This record gives sequence, structure tokens and C-alpha cells, in this order.
Amino acid sequence: MNLPKITHKKQKIVGRGRGSGKGGHTTGRGHKGQLARERVHSLFEGTKIKKSLIKRLPFIRGKAKNKSFALKPTIVSLESLAKWPKTTSVTLERLIEKGLVKPGTTAVKVLGKGELKSQLKFEVPTSKLL
Repeated sequence: MNLPKITHKKQKIVGRGRGSGKGGHTTGRGHKGQLARERVHSLFEGTKIKKSLIKRLPFIRGKAKNKSFALKPTIVSLESLAKWPKTTSVTLERLIEKGLVKPGTTAVKVLGKGELKSQLKFEVPTSKLL
């Protein structure tokens, strides 16, 4: 009878008695020390401060150090679009031409302050960054 060769060895379960092969006093963690007692985070470098990761990173200087770095979308109200002619498309280029948005803007958010009486087709990158 030819049995197939076993290539996958079962993983040993630790801490389940002396008969398991990984049980008893230390359960495969060695003797004493920090690694034997608890789990240590992979980025932990001890209590040294001189060459720690925090000391090696550069400072973020200025007033904006606590602000988020995400680019905020430019807000355009419906009030400013109410005077546009009927059935025209609202694109980023046309908003720049009219002076509602600064050149180089990547995202526009249209907010509902005001009322639209004409039908407009919106083709602007809204609420997301490109």
C-alpha cells in the first residue's frame, strides 16, 4: 500500500499541558525577560530616547502642524449658479472662467444655499479628490 507523503506539518499548540511538547513552565518562550512575559510591539525600541524613531522624525513646523493635510474641496452655492442660462453644463473650466473657483482647484462641493429655477447639468468633480 502506497500512502502519500505528508508535506504539511501540523502547528504545535502552546500552553496545553506537558504532553503536548510545548506545555509546562515556559511554553516555548524561553526563560524570563520581556519577551517571555508579554507581547512587545514590533516598533518598540526600548526606553532609549536618543536614537528612537520619534527623535529621528523631523518636526512639522508652523501653525498648520495640527491641521489635516487633506485638500479641502472648494464650496460653490446654488445661489451663485441661479443666474446661469438654462440647460448649460456646469464644468470646472466654466466655474474658473466665471471666477467662482480659483485655477488649480481639483474638487468642488455644490451646497444648497439658494434656489435653482433653471435646469443645469453638473459635470464637476464633487466631494472627492482627483
